[in-house]
Amino acid sequence: MNFQEHYKGRFTNMLRWPQLDKLWDKVKTQPNDWYIYFVGETLPTVPVDATELNQFIQEIDQLLRKEHDYDYCGIVYADDKETPAMIKIFDPNNLGAVCGTSGTVVPPRWLLTRIPPEAIVDDAPTPANRKRWWQRLFPVR
Repeated sequence: MNFQEHYKGRFTNMLRWPQLDKLWDKVKTQPNDWYIYFVGETLPTVPVDATELNQFIQEIDQLLRKEHDYDYCGIVYADDKETPAMIKIFDPNNLGAVCGTSGTVVPPRWLLTRIPPEAIVDDAPTPANRKRWWQRLFPVR
């Protein structure tokens, strides 16, 4: 299956925070060959190493819990909870209509994928605070 087919395929919502914790644990036990794509920015051409992956998971988890201050998660989707190959992470400050019911589909802000990513169209400007967060996390990207 190619990137676009996979990206447009079926995903499961991590509705509760403990489900997200379990997903992160699964990813950490399979740390090789993950690309981290900040949608709307430069496509990654090489996978991150385990240290970068773990740092990203720690930082994104903190960001999500701080900025999506609810007793549920609901903004992270995985293609497979047990052996994920693609994870969509939506920005808590730009959720719009994630499911596309308004006619406008809001793409995820970040994508973790084992399939080399292709560009995802995002017509919304990237907020400066997200760019700064990303540059602090990955200064050389």
